[in-house]
Amino acid sequence: MAANRRPTRRSARELAFQVLYGLCFSPAKDKDALWRQFVLSPHNAAMSEADLDSEPSGFAWELVDGVWSHTQELDEAIGRFSHNWRVDRLGKIELTILRLALFELFWRDDVPPKAAINEALELAREFGDEKARAFLNGILDAAARSTASRAGAEAPAPQSDREAGKKE
Repeated sequence: MAANRRPTRRSARELAFQVLYGLCFSPAKDKDALWRQFVLSPHNAAMSEADLDSEPSGFAWELVDGVWSHTQELDEAIGRFSHNWRVDRLGKIELTILRLALFELFWRDDVPPKAAINEALELAREFGDEKARAFLNGILDAAARSTASRAGAEAPAPQSDREAGKKE
C-alpha cells in the first residue's frame, strides 16, 4: 500500500478485529491505554510510537473505541441473539467478530447491515473456524432483523431504555 493512500474499510476492519482480539488477553483499563494498544499493535503498520501524542482518528480507531466503549451492551445483545449460548462460552475469535459486527449494526449508520454481516463473515473466513460462520450469520441476521424492526432506535435492545434518551 502506498504511503499516502487511505486504508480500505476492509483493511481497517481487519486491524480493528486484530486489536480487539488482543484486548481479550490484555484489556485496556482506560481510553489512553486503549489508544496506546491500538497505536503499538504489531498489526498496525501505519503507526508508531511517535503517533501516541496524535489525536485518535480513522475508521479502525472508531471501531475499536466503539466496541470497547459498548462491550457490555454488545455482550448483552450477543446473549439475547445466541440462544442457548453463554457469551463466556464463545471462542474469542467469534466473540470479537460478533462484537465488531454488532457495533456496526447498532451504532454505525454509515455501514449498511448487509455490509456489516458480509464483512464479519469475511473475518470469520480468514481468522475463525469454518463451522462458526453459520452460527455467526444466524446471530447477525437475527440482530439485523431486530434492528430493522426498531428503525430509529439507538440502543441495541428494547430493555436498554436507559440508553434510549442518551445521544452520543
